[in-house]
Amino acid sequence: MNGYSDRINHALAFAAKHHDQQVRRGTRAPYATQPANLAVILTRYACDEDTVVAGILLDVVKDYSRAPHNTDVLQNRIGEKFGALVLDIALSASERRSTEDGIELSAEERRNEWLDRLGRASAEGRMLAAAEALHGAGTLLADLRRTVDASSVWTRVPGGREKALETYRRLCDRLSELDPHASILDELRTIVNALASIALTDQRA
Repeated sequence: MNGYSDRINHALAFAAKHHDQQVRRGTRAPYATQPANLAVILTRYACDEDTVVAGILLDVVKDYSRAPHNTDVLQNRIGEKFGALVLDIALSASERRSTEDGIELSAEERRNEWLDRLGRASAEGRMLAAAEALHGAGTLLADLRRTVDASSVWTRVPGGREKALETYRRLCDRLSELDPHASILDELRTIVNALASIALTDQRA
């Protein structure tokens, strides 16, 4: 028994079914572990149930956002099942792939728009963005520490080593501006600094 509510367990089951055939980029590890790990992080930082559910469903929302008529799909599959607030939190923590006019954004434009939009997001949305980064950076750090070929790990990261570190640093700076006393930022910065240290060692090797 994990102590979670029926609603959180429903979200975990929903995410597990959605991610059933997916694996982490460049590995055989099941992707379905990420929703559970985000739930743990958000619970550890005493987030409310809506935020925990939004974290569990974050990548489901991202996947559905790419579908045709995504507004209807998201409302029917997430909003009606788990609540409009859950959907709003997840969307506020997600990059947008296109403008409201349907114009596709480049990777750099998506990142800049996302960082800017965090300023208008709720505290819950910003917490979810930080938790996702914490999980991603922590997973990356663990992978680097148990391999002898760091380049094979960095090549799995979209944009590569420098772009990943830049994104994590910019997110930390942005969240520090918005929520300077958020305790999760201390843990996130510690992990990002550890990644930067490993990257510097790799460059010197």
